[in-house]
Amino acid sequence: MEAKKRHEYAADLSSIKEAHERIKPYIHKTPVLTSESLNSISGRSLFFKCECFQKGGAFKFRGACNAVLSLDAAKGVVTHSSGNHAAALSLAAKMQGIPAYIVVPKGAPKCKVDNVIRYGGKVIWSEASMSSREEVASRVLHETGSVLIHPYNDGRIISGQGTVALELLEQIQEIDTIIVPISGGGLISGVALAAKSIKPSIRIIAAEPKGADDAAQSKVAGRIITLPVTNTIADGLRASLGDLTWPVVRDMVDDVVVVEDGEIIEAMRMCYEMLKVSVEPSGAIGLAAVLSTSFRSNPCWKDCKNIGIVLSGGSSIPHIAIGALASYAPILHFDNIVPLTSFYDAIYQDFKAATKGDPEWLKEQRRQEVVII
Repeated sequence: MEAKKRHEYAADLSSIKEAHERIKPYIHKTPVLTSESLNSISGRSLFFKCECFQKGGAFKFRGACNAVLSLDAAKGVVTHSSGNHAAALSLAAKMQGIPAYIVVPKGAPKCKVDNVIRYGGKVIWSEASMSSREEVASRVLHETGSVLIHPYNDGRIISGQGTVALELLEQIQEIDTIIVPISGGGLISGVALAAKSIKPSIRIIAAEPKGADDAAQSKVAGRIITLPVTNTIADGLRASLGDLTWPVVRDMVDDVVVVEDGEIIEAMRMCYEMLKVSVEPSGAIGLAAVLSTSFRSNPCWKDCKNIGIVLSGGSSIPHIAIGALASYAPILHFDNIVPLTSFYDAIYQDFKAATKGDPEWLKEQRRQEVVII
């Protein structure tokens, strides 16, 4: 990292290490899994950092915990989110005994709203538009005197998320590449700042769905590109880059690998079958990127030997998880065990069409060994 650029970034290795010391008593040090089968399929040594096992079910708790512990927020915290950040901030606030006001857009997945309520968050509804979310959050701030915690465009959040890389490089020193899902950029910014400070030669690769590829377009354009519409199964990867995360993505992310939804679905199945881990689409995209033709045709592929993959979150929407696994039905004869409802049958047909039938790896199952590090 060039010294002249340091002032541009909202976090650095020092703030990330401080965050780790601050949150260490509260977070899980998540395990790293390996699979001989996935190594054989990919032709690389893969190391899966399982943030799906983090408190709250996703990496988001790291940043939320650091933010809550870093400030004087006796009157509470507020954010606008329909996903993992909302649940993570609710949990972090509950642990500190302060209220969390969560502005949730109408139409948010019920299971994710239920998580917010379960962790003690106070749900305030808004319209689906970003302008409505921000307007309602501003009103809540004024009425309660609480502190705004942005889901990703916040130095405290970025520092907290960067602790993922501190742990991963401590657990597996030989890693030469880390693949990270990208959305607003909080996770990949923290990972890049930490990893490149510790090991300057390491490659940081972003994984992004084709239906929400604003980061890939931004890298090409050299400026933040915002998409008017996104369309992807990876609902956690639809946000646009922020003004605090973009400089890190611009300078430190070596490449962005864009994958199709069908590839993400197949990666979800692989995680479940070969790692015995249930991950949401946004969490599985790193494996999808490793197995994609676009990454394998990249000139840097030949130098990517030991690859860390961040499984950023666990599966939290039952119909997506079941739908992804439904394509096993013809082989495992699920119909003989329990009839699929018309709803899940429709999901199965959609998912099978997206993946163009049953993948070859499923027909050639091999015994695998899962190792926890």
